[in-house]
Amino acid sequence: MPSPQEPLVPPYGPLVGLRVLDSARFVAGPWAATYLGEFGARVIHVEGPPFEPPFADATRSLRPLLPGSDPADVVSESWVQYSRNKLSLGVDVRRPEGRAIFLGLVRESDIWIESSRPGTYDKFGLSDREVWETNPRLTIVHVSGYGSTGSPSRVAAPSYDLTAQAFSGYLSLQGEPDPSPPMRSGTALNDTVTGLAAATAGLMGFIHAERTGKGQAVDVAQYEVFFTLLENLALDYFMRGVVRGRYGTAHARLHPYDVHRASDGWVVVAAPTPDAWARLRELIGFADRTYDDRDYRLAHREPVDRAIAEFCRGRTREELERLGREHDVAISRVLDIADIARDPHYRAREMLLEWDDPIAGRVKGAGVAPKFSETPGGVWRGAPWLGQDNDRILGELLGYDRERIETLRRAGVIGEHPPKGPPRTGEPHFRREGL
Repeated sequence: MPSPQEPLVPPYGPLVGLRVLDSARFVAGPWAATYLGEFGARVIHVEGPPFEPPFADATRSLRPLLPGSDPADVVSESWVQYSRNKLSLGVDVRRPEGRAIFLGLVRESDIWIESSRPGTYDKFGLSDREVWETNPRLTIVHVSGYGSTGSPSRVAAPSYDLTAQAFSGYLSLQGEPDPSPPMRSGTALNDTVTGLAAATAGLMGFIHAERTGKGQAVDVAQYEVFFTLLENLALDYFMRGVVRGRYGTAHARLHPYDVHRASDGWVVVAAPTPDAWARLRELIGFADRTYDDRDYRLAHREPVDRAIAEFCRGRTREELERLGREHDVAISRVLDIADIARDPHYRAREMLLEWDDPIAGRVKGAGVAPKFSETPGGVWRGAPWLGQDNDRILGELLGYDRERIETLRRAGVIGEHPPKGPPRTGEPHFRREGL
């Protein structure tokens, strides 16, 4: 354990000094806090009981799991990636002593991020009004599926990434046309995008509080974040009566803008502007200038699509990318993670990063983006085990002496679940030669 003279969080990044209290669960809210932590914010993740599996934060036990050095120690890959750079406090805020601890942390924070069904914290005596009595400058970020106002039945309904994809309208645009079913995103895209929006909102609220001395609540609804990102979907409907459908791999309004098969996999070819189309037409040898009219080209896709498909089919992905660069045409391989692991551009920009996890040991995953020239973000620690920082948080931040901390521990107000063995050592668990 670091000595008391060392700061809880090392100084780095553009958000150094920002203090974030995180009691969120299950990707969207926690990712918002993690994102701030990757750029220097001090993030304290608060988890309630049970202080052993199954944990209150289900992210800790999402499959797949990575092993520790002891057979009893396992940790979720999702937790390892999305909870790094955090401090962990295990405390039961339903207990009066736990509520007092939480309010003590509120006093020491600039932003509080939580992701429960609306009204949950009111039951604990931690409503927005009660929290602001402790810290009137606090920005409170509420992350939920449907928001805290609106139709009562909808506000109270459960929501996950997939439900938000559906309710936002996003899912209606993904996949092949009917009768094929809509195609969900291959990752928890809504959760992570909502997390980015929540992080941004927290910073906006913090700036406002710095200017005015007054905090405010931010109501982040998962479906609304996606709905606002659906381009002109609403304008299409309200101004022209268009209910946009699914176009498979193609685009409803841009052409060429599609996926094509190369001799060794898949590429995308994008030429949505007149200049881009002219360069692509020359590259593939498409002679009919009638198709220079964008509206005509959009309404008569098949000849252009066939010409692009024939051009791509006999060439490798690497060859197509090279030709695209030579002719200033946007052609890219469709990379899977094995491709990414070998890609020199990913390596050059440090997007394949290794760090030490307190259970899994040395791991390798996604790096930090975007890049700052003067105050870069980074990873200073792995995702903490539950209660890893109980003593330091209570002792150094809140001034509790050791006897008081032990009393709280014996009473079950605070808790921890340390790994039974030391972190694994050596290389990441799985390595291919040359990576």
